[in-house]
Amino acid sequence: SEETEGSSTEAAEPSVCVGLMKTGDPNTELGHSERQTWSRQMDFIMSCVGFAVGLGNVWRFPYLCFKNGGGVFLIPYVLMVFVGGVPVFFLEIALGQFMKQGGVATWNIAPLFKGLGMASMVIVFFCNTYYIMVLVWGLYFLAHSFTSPLPWATCGHEWNTVNCTTNFSRVCFNQSLSPSPPNVSSLNTSASCLEHTGLRSSVMEFWERKVLRLSGGLDEVGDISGYMVLCLLATWVIVYFCIWKGVKSAGKVVYFTAVFPYLVLVVLFFHGVSLPGALNGIIYYLKPNWSKLSEAQVWIDAATQIFFSYAIGLGALTALGSYNRFNNNCYQDAFILALINSGTSFFAGFVVFSVLGFMAAEQGVDISNVAESGPGLAFIAYPKAVSLMPLAPLWAVLFFLMLLVLGLDSQFVGVEGFITGIMDMLPPKSFLGSQRREVIVAICCFTCFTIDLSMVTQGGMYVFQLFDYYSASGITLLWQAFWECVVVAWVYGADRFMDNVACMIGYRPLPYMKWCWSYVTPVAVFLFHVVNYKRLVYNAVYVYPWWGEVLGWFLALSSMLCIPLTVLYKLLHCKGTLMERWQHLTTPIWGRHHLEFLPPENEARLLPKAEENKTTLLYESVI
Repeated sequence: SEETEGSSTEAAEPSVCVGLMKTGDPNTELGHSERQTWSRQMDFIMSCVGFAVGLGNVWRFPYLCFKNGGGVFLIPYVLMVFVGGVPVFFLEIALGQFMKQGGVATWNIAPLFKGLGMASMVIVFFCNTYYIMVLVWGLYFLAHSFTSPLPWATCGHEWNTVNCTTNFSRVCFNQSLSPSPPNVSSLNTSASCLEHTGLRSSVMEFWERKVLRLSGGLDEVGDISGYMVLCLLATWVIVYFCIWKGVKSAGKVVYFTAVFPYLVLVVLFFHGVSLPGALNGIIYYLKPNWSKLSEAQVWIDAATQIFFSYAIGLGALTALGSYNRFNNNCYQDAFILALINSGTSFFAGFVVFSVLGFMAAEQGVDISNVAESGPGLAFIAYPKAVSLMPLAPLWAVLFFLMLLVLGLDSQFVGVEGFITGIMDMLPPKSFLGSQRREVIVAICCFTCFTIDLSMVTQGGMYVFQLFDYYSASGITLLWQAFWECVVVAWVYGADRFMDNVACMIGYRPLPYMKWCWSYVTPVAVFLFHVVNYKRLVYNAVYVYPWWGEVLGWFLALSSMLCIPLTVLYKLLHCKGTLMERWQHLTTPIWGRHHLEFLPPENEARLLPKAEENKTTLLYESVI
């Protein structure tokens, strides 16, 4: 008989993949793929740490904590970790591990929504393209950190103007001169006292006039910087050789790139707390302001920081999880990684504010005048603080080396996630599918390098911010996370997926996970998605032209529309009534490993008897 007997196993038996496959369903499909696995489980942990723990933990969280009530900010932050960060983080890792696929193929669990995989591929491609520019700037600063005095600590260079000064306190207190031109103000310095005076600090001029060579707007492209092109090329070459052999090589490199930044952070912490004024900086960082808890923006900042710092929605976590052993305890891994991620953010605040406290004391100004977020902290505030320290070149080299390595592991793990999705999509007999992995990686890296050339021009910073704001953060990630929860919880089934997780790890996770997937996280993400949108303005003064906004929305919609357009296309090209189409297109496409991990008695019910040659051939042809 072609029909097979269904399983009667109850959910209480964790050794059985309950609900994995509706036996006897003629629509049930089986796939098969051979896949690499991590040499050891620590390779996976380190890769996730390297990818999820990035520059945002160092330069965004401390500022948000300071801005939103100090220690009080930890209350909404921790709450959002448990209702948003951990559930979706765990969902992506478990989904990749269960399906043994990355990118688009992950969503074989609900083929109608494979647009989710396509969207994540587009997002991670954009992220890989523009994120590397931060590493390029860091490498450029690192190359200029081996001189004494540091080039940004003095005036008199070819890039300096007559308004350059090294007397930073004078810059803050002198209000008699006219404001600086609006289109040459520094990145993310709206909170700084520097913008209220015509004098320009030597650090800011090095950043704007030497590194960025900033033009007046998006329409003033200017020429390409040869030095920045060399830094860009060197960075992409490093990324290529980190991942060209796959997870076997990347798993080894990530030990250095994940551990080294922590060692430098510890060194900078002990050095920072020994500086005069450091204690005032730390107190300022943690000082609670209870009235902030009632402000909606505080909760929005906490939620967005979680989704950004946990790298949710990029598809790389599912790709990394797909290389796990099928019975790896990904549930435990999710909590360990969440603790490391959030712990790093909190500890980085002590490092940053101890140094900012020292800088404020040296300049004789309030800490609020030197506290900044984003690249403004990494390339203006911290270099300025370093220039005031004894042995300034040593601390500059350590800081920018940490910055480079911290971003590098996020970069190459993101590229690895994209390559995994591409390799899983390519038909084995196609031209690209038959190429060696090294060739595919080279093509992807070269494509990103070519796009990056637009960001090493004089108008490159405006292009960078368009990519950063629209293509791979904010609205796109929230949209992606919303649909991931909806598809797994409501289309595939939250209880069904919990049973699948039990099949892998041997027990069911806490029920709060499925409650978050089904209700809390989608609702929260949708509200933040609506409330948090603001029009893009560079440096609080430069308003992008209408065509710049259109270009930005094109970047955002190129990923967001993948989901509804794919659903519409599949429904229109499938036969039958609407209900029949839905039933067919939401039937998972299983992999061979799903049968291999079933107990023998259940496998016998799924596979036809050997003597039934016709049915056997049918199943084998599908496999």
